[in-house]
Amino acid sequence: MSNKFPRRIHIIGSVGSGKTTLAKELSATLNIPYYELDNVVWIRQNSGDIRRTDPQKVDYLNNIILTNAWIIEGVHNEDWVAQSFSNADLIIFLDTHYFIRTFRIIKRFTLQKLGLEKSNYTPSFAIFIKMFKWNRHFEEIGKLNFYHKYGMYSDKLLVITNKRELF
Repeated sequence: MSNKFPRRIHIIGSVGSGKTTLAKELSATLNIPYYELDNVVWIRQNSGDIRRTDPQKVDYLNNIILTNAWIIEGVHNEDWVAQSFSNADLIIFLDTHYFIRTFRIIKRFTLQKLGLEKSNYTPSFAIFIKMFKWNRHFEEIGKLNFYHKYGMYSDKLLVITNKRELF
């Protein structure tokens, strides 16, 4: 698979769609580094996360996409990620069913609170509630925005509802 599979992959989907899991699996299979867009937005520190400025985000992302092989995953489809979609050989849109994503949000929060799953953030109740809002926003607005902005890349767009469709 690694000889034929694209080397610059952008994975997009809502919270709980399976983006990070798929990125990790593809990264291991293809021996390509993966990057979470949330970690482009935030500078992760033990004392607390610091949001990068817009120019810092763009510079950070550009340094990634200028390399020969990468997997970028995230929910973001704003203008600052446009170059990533443009430079990708393959865009994977994870269109996982809304209720599956909702279940995964609950499962993830529970596992994180029990210390059984690691997270890049402190799993607070406020974040938990925001995830439901982000999930609904993506369902109602984010999908349409993505297709409106990046539908021009239909020749390299793969829409899947389950990662098993990929393998």
